[in-house]
Amino acid sequence: MMTSVDTDLLKVLADPLRMRIATLLAREALCVCHLVEETGAKQTNLSNHLKVLREAGLVDTEPCGRFLYYRLKADVVTELAASLGRLADAAAQTATSDRKRPCT
Repeated sequence: MMTSVDTDLLKVLADPLRMRIATLLAREALCVCHLVEETGAKQTNLSNHLKVLREAGLVDTEPCGRFLYYRLKADVVTELAASLGRLADAAAQTATSDRKRPCT
């Protein structure tokens, strides 16, 4: 059902600032200076969080002059959403059945 990659991605996105960054990058490609404006976080803090998002495979980078733009990878988020959807489907099936493991 949920893979170790899925759980790793959920851990990465569990941080409120990283989730805010991902939400902003889902709308448009942004550089660190834009993210500083949008979040109010310090540049070094944002750079550290962006590194975590990049290493997790959630974010791509694109050089543009002397700036580096970040973009959320839709395919990775789509796969994570599909895994969560399968988990929700399994929970819904269990909720409507009498299936339970007996205690010993």
